[in-house]
Amino acid sequence: MKAMLLAAGRGERMRPLSERVPKPLLPVAGRPLIVHLIERLARAGFSELVVNVSHLAAHIEGVLGDGSRHGVRIVYSREEQALETGGGIAYALPLLGDAPFVALNTDIYCDFEFARLAAARAALERGALAAHLVLVDNPPHHPAGDFSLAGGTVSADGVPRLTFSGIGVYSPALFAGVERGAKCQLVALLRPAMAQGRVAGEQHRGLWMDVGTPQRLADLERRLAPPR
Repeated sequence: MKAMLLAAGRGERMRPLSERVPKPLLPVAGRPLIVHLIERLARAGFSELVVNVSHLAAHIEGVLGDGSRHGVRIVYSREEQALETGGGIAYALPLLGDAPFVALNTDIYCDFEFARLAAARAALERGALAAHLVLVDNPPHHPAGDFSLAGGTVSADGVPRLTFSGIGVYSPALFAGVERGAKCQLVALLRPAMAQGRVAGEQHRGLWMDVGTPQRLADLERRLAPPR
């Protein structure tokens, strides 16, 4: 199964740090955020990765290269301007192929076991589902959550609310209606699929952080610091 890492955004909330260093390359515990994710994916058996780039793209490609130093093969989906999550994934479909794939945000840190997603891929391959999302408890900065989860099915409405982790498995068919090169938010594609009962999900109860601001980056650095 291929995995796509979403790394094309400008990281507006991370300014001024992201003005000269793309957000995925900001270091935590001595390594860039995106490298932590790549290493976890490699340990889970993912060897083919797609990274979309736009803002400060050369910096990301220069650091990650072809991925061989991390035991993976990386190819790049280069966007002239960032196409948002759904548009970026749709643009990269020629690199992702015809089978379900994983896509994840690169401004997160987690201990989620990506190997668990093999079962979700198998379910999507049977054709009834469009996506499988990993949800987490609502963090303090997002108390209202995004979606609800009941009986393994994700809904746009309902309670209790949970937060989308930025980790999901997707059928390429979910993006079939997006014109290549058009901007599109992922949620705009997910909500109609949810209304049809075609989005499954699970809750991750382990470590997960949205590292979207300088303050949260500093909080994560303190959390991962070795005890004195």
